[in-house]
Amino acid sequence: MNVEIEASWKLRLQEEFDKPYFERLVAFVKDEYRHHTVFPPGKQLFHAFNTCPFDRVKAVILGQDPYHEPGQYYGLCFSVLDGVPFPPSLVNIFKEIKNDLGKPVPQSGRLERWSEQGVLLINSILTVRAHQAGSHRGKGWEEFTDAVIRRLNDERNDLVFMLWGSYAQKKGAFIDRRKHCVLTAPHPSPLSADRGFFGCRHFSKANAFFRSKGLSEINW
Repeated sequence: MNVEIEASWKLRLQEEFDKPYFERLVAFVKDEYRHHTVFPPGKQLFHAFNTCPFDRVKAVILGQDPYHEPGQYYGLCFSVLDGVPFPPSLVNIFKEIKNDLGKPVPQSGRLERWSEQGVLLINSILTVRAHQAGSHRGKGWEEFTDAVIRRLNDERNDLVFMLWGSYAQKKGAFIDRRKHCVLTAPHPSPLSADRGFFGCRHFSKANAFFRSKGLSEINW
């Protein structure tokens, strides 16, 4: 199957695109777009990959479901377009960065400024029906994003994986801790942020790891 995605990712994921599960997934997603409002817009389905080529990935932040309200999700996990109010999880991420690094809360919730530095911002599930959280679970996206993480784990070294919440931690359980830095914490959602996301200091820890490997830090 010919999928429009950034060339370095296409090279490594073509094997997935040719599998029967992905063909079924594409058929399902196309039908959803035809009959329902689905996020993100179709042209932004692989926005996270297109803004962060495989060989430039330094860190991975793994979300679960996309935002499901209009105007929010456009292909990067936790990110929102300018002018869109920050969702609660993003508010808490910025609070932790302020407490960890002393950086002021930014005016923009767009996180391309991270992805362009090598932060891959992916959800486990890449599409969602409007107003229906988790509506595209169990359709094949989870298998696809498992393959993405596996490729990064196997073919790259010295990556930082930020796994927030039990779902992300289970999904990343196979990541080789001898090759990569794996940081775990509760999810930044208001339901769990007070149980250990606040104070996790993942952003300074990631930069300390990069420094230890002679790599440039991320400007969070």
